[in-house]
Amino acid sequence: MTSTTWTLIAAVLAIALLLGLVIWVRLQAFIALLIASIGFGLATGTSPGDLVELIVEEMGGGLGQVALVVGLGAVFGHVLQRAGAAERLASTLIDRFSEKHVAWGLGFAGFLVSIAVFIDVAIVILVPMLYTIAKRTGKSLLFYGIPLCAGVSVTHTFIPPTPGPIATAGVMNADLGLVILFGVICGLPAMAIAGPVFGRWISKRIFVPVPAELDAARGDAEERDPDTLPRFGAVVGALLLPLVLILAGTTSEAVLAENNAVRTTLAFIGHPVIALLLTCLYTLYFFGIRRGASRDDLQQMTTSALGPAGVIILITGAGSVFGGLLVDSGIGDVLADWMSDMNMPLVLFGFVTASIIRISQGSGTVAMITGATLTAPLATTMGASDAVVALTCIAIASGAAAFSHVNDSGFWMANRYFGMSVADTLKSWTVMKTIVGVTGCVVATTLSFFV
Repeated sequence: MTSTTWTLIAAVLAIALLLGLVIWVRLQAFIALLIASIGFGLATGTSPGDLVELIVEEMGGGLGQVALVVGLGAVFGHVLQRAGAAERLASTLIDRFSEKHVAWGLGFAGFLVSIAVFIDVAIVILVPMLYTIAKRTGKSLLFYGIPLCAGVSVTHTFIPPTPGPIATAGVMNADLGLVILFGVICGLPAMAIAGPVFGRWISKRIFVPVPAELDAARGDAEERDPDTLPRFGAVVGALLLPLVLILAGTTSEAVLAENNAVRTTLAFIGHPVIALLLTCLYTLYFFGIRRGASRDDLQQMTTSALGPAGVIILITGAGSVFGGLLVDSGIGDVLADWMSDMNMPLVLFGFVTASIIRISQGSGTVAMITGATLTAPLATTMGASDAVVALTCIAIASGAAAFSHVNDSGFWMANRYFGMSVADTLKSWTVMKTIVGVTGCVVATTLSFFV
């Protein structure tokens, strides 16, 4: 058996071990990735001493920018959430769109909300807001809920500064400005088709009434006074601020001379770390201090925000370790030759890889990071351009968004808050998520032939 053949076998066994630990043992993905990395390293002949040093080196190197951006983004999103930004966005867009076009307003509301709020939190906060309008019109709850969830899903998986896309871009060493740009370009058609279009179609075939138990519980709960919610324009401005700064930095480097003072300034404030830091400070002041939050309140908000972020950061670091070992093993050359023989584009490889991980273990974030870990060596070997690498990040995110089923926590969140049977959740939620992923992949693959 040649060393190349054994390396491929070892890689397959390591991935199988990773999935087994996550799916059957229910081990935290961060620990499972480290165990799989150690197993692969030892199986391919890395000495134990060198392996430990490589793990520490790759863990630190992979987290330089990602840890800062994910942490700052988590604080930024949590402060907006606590201020009621999601409720303000949803209620304003529902009011401003006519009843005929309200599904489009809900899609855009979800698209904007998920810049700052995790998808499960968005479902908990926003779906119950739809109960009143669904009861008033007598339409299926899916008519309103599917567009909202499609918008939330697209941004949560496609567009930084949400943690999954940030982590994927970090592992792939992608230009974050390009990832944002292509995330919007690929995400809007995905939201439109999976949201208002599919929502209108499926709501005519599955009538989902407002869940009586959840509606009663919502009625008993204390609702926020609309007058205490932040202004709509202020919320939209805060959500768009980091995206605008990062895109300005990317654009300035492409169109301005190297020593230009404007380029230097925009490149600095448009660096993802500085952009998120400025946004974080902005939200802490205008949505915290200006709204009466004390120093203790701010400390509590920022501390609680970093809990979920820590998990993402550790998984990303462990993914970098696994990816570093794959690069050192030379497997990228082998897979690149195989893809060349199969005429498979890098973008499509990223989608397929992330989809397999997604279907197997359920977590979209783990699927994105693992898919990026397996695809990054190929991008390096093939010398892919910055644009193709960014589009590959979107394709990986598309694979991680699609095919949500019973092993995904989001599936059960939708099942509960829509009050559906498992069969109807598969027909609506699963199909919606799959349309998001497939549409995103098709657009990303098409664009990759022109950039």
